[in-house]
Amino acid sequence: MAAEATAGSVHRFRGRFLHCLPEATGGYRVEYLEDGVLVVEGSRIAGLETAAAAEAQGLDLAACTDLGGDLVVPGFVDTHVHAPQLDVIGSHGEQLLEWLERYTFPAEARFADEAFARVAMADFLDALLCQGTTSAMVYATSHHHATDALFAAAEARGLCLIAGKVLMDRNAPEALRDSAEGGIAESRELIERWHGRDRLAYAVTPRFSITSSPAQLAGAGQLLRDHPGVYLQTHLAENPREVAAVRELFPEAAHYLDTYDAHGLCTERSVFAHCLHLEAGEIRRLAETGALVAFCPSSNLFLGSGLFNWQAFAAAGVPVTIASDVGAGTDLSMLGTLADAYKVCQLGGHPLPPLDAFHAITLGNARALGLEARIGTLAPGSDADFLRLNPREIPLLAGRVAACRDIAEEWFAYQILGDDRLVRETWVAGQCRNRDGRLVVEG
Repeated sequence: MAAEATAGSVHRFRGRFLHCLPEATGGYRVEYLEDGVLVVEGSRIAGLETAAAAEAQGLDLAACTDLGGDLVVPGFVDTHVHAPQLDVIGSHGEQLLEWLERYTFPAEARFADEAFARVAMADFLDALLCQGTTSAMVYATSHHHATDALFAAAEARGLCLIAGKVLMDRNAPEALRDSAEGGIAESRELIERWHGRDRLAYAVTPRFSITSSPAQLAGAGQLLRDHPGVYLQTHLAENPREVAAVRELFPEAAHYLDTYDAHGLCTERSVFAHCLHLEAGEIRRLAETGALVAFCPSSNLFLGSGLFNWQAFAAAGVPVTIASDVGAGTDLSMLGTLADAYKVCQLGGHPLPPLDAFHAITLGNARALGLEARIGTLAPGSDADFLRLNPREIPLLAGRVAACRDIAEEWFAYQILGDDRLVRETWVAGQCRNRDGRLVVEG
């Protein structure tokens, strides 16, 4: 059993290490150590070097925790996931708007019960930890107390979390609707309580333009201006019927994106999920404002929404992140998400290279969110968020890995065949929070 890293402690781990490092040009390089030593001091990574170099500097390698050939990687980063939707994963037979009405809204209505919300939010975060996700951009519900419970549970677990109360003042069940003024006031209070506290940040969160009035979207823009460090997260052009409904609700808008842009919601800290049915002018505007796109392959396939055209966004200079989008997404694991992303890219005629995929759910997502100095890498100075991966618990994967010729091929096997059994340990800010599928809540 690996040692716990507590405040002021120093621990050294010997094993194999894979991570990415940013380059000044905007690119990245992969670093793989076949036999390395990771040094953790308190909640941060203090060093990573080859075992030979560490021994030459006087380290007794026998004093290190031997990881037995397991692969250590940075904790995964998810840029779009819904905390209240675990119970609707795999719900049959609908496309987006029907799926919301039939499954999502009833599930979210249960969070009106404060006791239920506290337990469910904690369970959601524990599920993330078991899958190896240590940082996430999360939608709560429209309930102030449920959002508060999500932040409190994240703080207790030391997670890096960006989250927000869902804003929706129309075209939703009465039990879930807020008001333009009330939703903004509650968001402001949550920003003041949680944004910048420990490893937490706030995201202003209109669900989408269908469920937010122009007055509410204007209020969201005011929140961004009043609190420059917060994020914006919402949905954009996921489904053709959704796009048509927005056109009817906003006849004055040039296009769907304009319903957000007109209120100041397109910034370099804005994450727009899906973006499957955009006009060329919308893609150009995303590039001009520096806004981010969240590619959600599992949910796009499951709801029949469409295939994401990564090449179009890359050509326009729009940063693309990868996200699970549970519960329409069918896998909370970023490995399963990458498996679907690979298939979508194959269908689009531009295969996703294994180490590009690895970069995407670690440093790539972190960098897009402006958090690369803290998460997504094993570089010294980073928060000690990392995973210990062991394929031996999955016979099919173990056999495949035994035949791999290099680390790229090994990683590809993980993303195609891996699941939560692969994640032997999840470390968050220097503390092991999950070991062999069993949660370790206390440090």
